[in-house]
Amino acid sequence: MALVGILLAAGRGKRFDPSGVQNKLLQPLKDGDAVVAASARNMLAVLPRVIAVVRSGDDQVAALLGKLGCEVRVCADADLGIAASLTTAVDYTKGAEGWLVGLGDMPHVQPETMRSLAATIERGARIAAPVFEGRRGNPVAFSSYHLPLLLALEGDQGARDILKSHAVSELIVDDVGVVRDIDTPGDL
Repeated sequence: MALVGILLAAGRGKRFDPSGVQNKLLQPLKDGDAVVAASARNMLAVLPRVIAVVRSGDDQVAALLGKLGCEVRVCADADLGIAASLTTAVDYTKGAEGWLVGLGDMPHVQPETMRSLAATIERGARIAAPVFEGRRGNPVAFSSYHLPLLLALEGDQGARDILKSHAVSELIVDDVGVVRDIDTPGDL
């Protein structure tokens, strides 16, 4: 069974640049790769199919992710919150056995961590999440068992309520990338 990757890349990054001039997802990392490109490459190294969700009008991010091999979906309701982006991708792939949900602003997650999360779902877990030094992080994997709940999500909490109210198989990882995102220019 192969999970479908979902890369959420439809946020506005207001903490990075409140004026909205700089798109944090396109900012270069130390190695020169754009933040979202590194996030996508890591997921594509593990999963044969990755759906990248972008907001309307974010043509640069959409083009970059498409060129890398992601299937790009535009979320017209992205400003309603992360749940709109997630449900866009889940609805588009609702025949999948499960999903590995990652964030476009988390370029440091190791592919091996994603492989382990996917394998945990393939072995029968319904939700799998990484834990680094006692902190739960991203990406999170879901089996298709949770399809109805994922499709019913609303607002800016993502799947947080599902994680709070259902059993989660936690994987202890030695991967700081699962708790390290790019929120400010200093994070680069």
